[in-house]
Amino acid sequence: MPAASTTLRTLAVSVIALLTVTGCQALDDAGRAMGRADIVNDLAARMDRALELTYSAEYQLRGGKTALFAQSQDPARSSYTWPGGKLTVTDEATTRCNTARDRTVCTVEAPPAPNSKPSVVVFAEAELQGLVTPPMVIGRLTSAALDPGAVISERSSTVVGYHATCVDVRRSAESFTACVTGEGALGSFTGQLDGQPVELALSRYREQVDGGAFDLPAGAGVVDRRTPGP
Repeated sequence: MPAASTTLRTLAVSVIALLTVTGCQALDDAGRAMGRADIVNDLAARMDRALELTYSAEYQLRGGKTALFAQSQDPARSSYTWPGGKLTVTDEATTRCNTARDRTVCTVEAPPAPNSKPSVVVFAEAELQGLVTPPMVIGRLTSAALDPGAVISERSSTVVGYHATCVDVRRSAESFTACVTGEGALGSFTGQLDGQPVELALSRYREQVDGGAFDLPAGAGVVDRRTPGP
């Protein structure tokens, strides 16, 4: 699993640098570009700050299914539960659980590299499962900001009672809509992944985490692959 120590803000900072080195831009184009960079950097900064919070977020997925993301601090730990699987990262272990034919098996491995943010590690695994994550959304916004043919509009909205900023992106490569709450949680995403339509909408947000969020699923079989200590 990738160490993923880079923050979301770092991912977007390059937008300003890339947009300001094009010396042949007209002033109007430069102003438009910088406006796009400001949008991306603002949302990236929110999501980056959210990595330091304790919260849980429940999402409604396409087809009526649900997913749950949870993270807490001191000690830092994170989990993402989706239909058919769960990943939990703590300072003691990385645990992957998969459910097939009504049977859940969890594989326990060594924790990620020191100083890795558990949530970023969880997001990297979630993307491999075809799930929408904050880093993925920031990556797409960054790509759109660098596309002079993209049409990007920003608007204010409310997601489950929380103020949010929504961005609508229309470009030849793709079109999508993403919302980020003021707290930095991903509020919604509507677009495509690998050519397939995907939807994610925040249905519940809490500034606390249930104790069982990081537990193994009930009745799961366990395979411990950690190297025993001396």
